[in-house]
Amino acid sequence: MMKYALLTFLLSIGALVTQGQTKNPPEQVVITSKKGKIRLSSHENGQLQLNVPPKDVVKFKAAGLVHYSDFGAAGNGKTDDIDAIAATHAFANLHGLLVKADDKATYYISGKERTAFIRTNTDFGTASFLIDDTEVQNRNASVFTVSSDLKPFKLETITSLKRNQQKIDAVLPASCLITVTNATVKQYIRFGLNQNNGSPQTDIFVVDKHGNVDMNAPIIWDFSQITDITALPIDEKPLTIKGGRFTTIANKAESKYTYYNRNIAIRRSNVLVEGLQHYIKGEEDHGAPYGGFINIGECAYVTVKNTILTGHRTYSTIGAADKPVTMGTYDLSVNRALNVSFVNCSQTNDINDNTYWGILGSNFCKNLLYDQCTLSRFDAHQGVANATIRNSTLGHMGINAIGSGLLLIENSTIRGRSVVNLRPDYGSSWQGELVIRNCVFVPSDGKPISAAVISGFYSGQHDFGYTCYMPERITIENLRIDDSRHPENYQGPAIFANFNPQLTDASYQEKFPYVKTKEVILKNVTTASGKPLRISDNPFMFRDVRVNSGQ
Repeated sequence: MMKYALLTFLLSIGALVTQGQTKNPPEQVVITSKKGKIRLSSHENGQLQLNVPPKDVVKFKAAGLVHYSDFGAAGNGKTDDIDAIAATHAFANLHGLLVKADDKATYYISGKERTAFIRTNTDFGTASFLIDDTEVQNRNASVFTVSSDLKPFKLETITSLKRNQQKIDAVLPASCLITVTNATVKQYIRFGLNQNNGSPQTDIFVVDKHGNVDMNAPIIWDFSQITDITALPIDEKPLTIKGGRFTTIANKAESKYTYYNRNIAIRRSNVLVEGLQHYIKGEEDHGAPYGGFINIGECAYVTVKNTILTGHRTYSTIGAADKPVTMGTYDLSVNRALNVSFVNCSQTNDINDNTYWGILGSNFCKNLLYDQCTLSRFDAHQGVANATIRNSTLGHMGINAIGSGLLLIENSTIRGRSVVNLRPDYGSSWQGELVIRNCVFVPSDGKPISAAVISGFYSGQHDFGYTCYMPERITIENLRIDDSRHPENYQGPAIFANFNPQLTDASYQEKFPYVKTKEVILKNVTTASGKPLRISDNPFMFRDVRVNSGQ
């Protein structure tokens, strides 16, 4: 039986990864059960060999859990424990056991290329983990990958899809996460200093076993052709990861776009991360950026709560336009994921200190939530369908988004340059509705600027690969703007920034016309300066917007 269990275990190995990140190495742990002692050894090819005698297997299964120390982890903060940690999780995965870190241990994790795969509940408890990135063999190899035993498969019979389609023609073994791509169409063709040629058209959504699409996260594009469509069954049983104090000793690599992904990668649906802490030390005047210590991708229904994070220092490099750019570097990253919530999360450094980059970056997501968070930034790069920020405080980088559906901001304090910045590099596009309710806006954390509630830029001369929209309807209700400090000749805050300073009369022609807001509803908007809310520094551009100031 052990031979067959081992075979099944080795065949089930693999990791799904987010776009832009190379695949993690396979889980190279061979487990045997021979008489004698627990032995762990590493081969030259990187494979781990773990022997757990039958009597110990019985003991661990009876206890229902294993500790890292059971397989040789020293926990002294000096000895490299990554092999023992990986072996512990491999054994736990084979037998369905809880993994528990040893209380008050400090596990040193070197730069060796070794990933521990988590497929069972894990309690890091009060243990500390010291992740040394000063000499890393493979910067793309995650330290931990939370993965599933369920495997993706292709849906060969589906050749096209329509926006808001309610059902796909497929019978599935369970509810599945569907990822679809049309490589013949390019979208998100980026504009500006980090310009690029775009990404293949893609979407991600959930269907039940009968093929019914979850319309809370609808299909957002028309696919006239499909070059790849994959179904990943969704784990029904929740997996929980608790506790742990993680400290990254920062890399000292050259400052260029060589992202480090020495992280906890979540590639399984239905996961709760609770009570984790992440710190950073050893940052100098240069370094490569990070792709998110908690890196969520190719999954759905993930919640991160009661968690403390740390923003990374901002470094500069030469961008695609051959000009200096500051590099995005993240402690949170979400890519191709649905229904991801951050609840009661905060960061160790000042959310208004611009020497640290904004903490979250995301792409191709749906239904993102901040609730009771104090963080420097919310950001949706290549689109989010539906996002909610509530009961939260956002720092110097504020709320940046493009996408569709409902963008809801309520009971929150925003200390960025605007309440919402519609990202100019992706067309300042939001196809849907924006609601700002019961909020306080402190422009630039109180610095004297001429503030706008909604900022962005759109020249109408660049093809982003899609029609660009402003929110069709904007509701601003019970907003207090603290503009008590403002520049001289201040005219008062504007609803819209000057999205195109050249568009001042009818002679300006947009090659790619912007679909502008139809209606703004204002209810109880007050300012510390006493100056009323204006439409914009560019009234011509917004001349057709209907402003309803009904109380």
